[in-house]
Amino acid sequence: MPKPKKVLTDREMDILNILWSSEKPLIASEIASSDPSLTINTIQVVLRNLLKKKLIEVADIVYSGTVLCRSYRPTAESKDFTLQKFITEFKNMKSITTPRLVASLLEHEKNEEAVIAELEKLLEERKRNLNREE
Repeated sequence: MPKPKKVLTDREMDILNILWSSEKPLIASEIASSDPSLTINTIQVVLRNLLKKKLIEVADIVYSGTVLCRSYRPTAESKDFTLQKFITEFKNMKSITTPRLVASLLEHEKNEEAVIAELEKLLEERKRNLNREE
């Protein structure tokens, strides 16, 4: 998964969300039909930018009527992208410690005990991995 190097524009996020919600790769006109606020020219510019940032790729060359078109798909899943973006932002916030962040997130959990149990398992596994590396 490529690391997000720059902040994405609203339009870039809009198009990424459309691609993530689709079951199949989409061509520019299909993206336009799924969001009437996007013009085909805007979509084509944004697709080029997303390609440069390696957040999408050309999945195939397909026919749309009698015209050949590129179809696009994201290079990473939405959850992976969001997690990487979160980690990048978290690293930039030096005043928040990892334990404080986890404690704050736990306050918003519906089933706090189950999450704590899962975290304990993950921490034990992480400790074992650290001991093996030493």
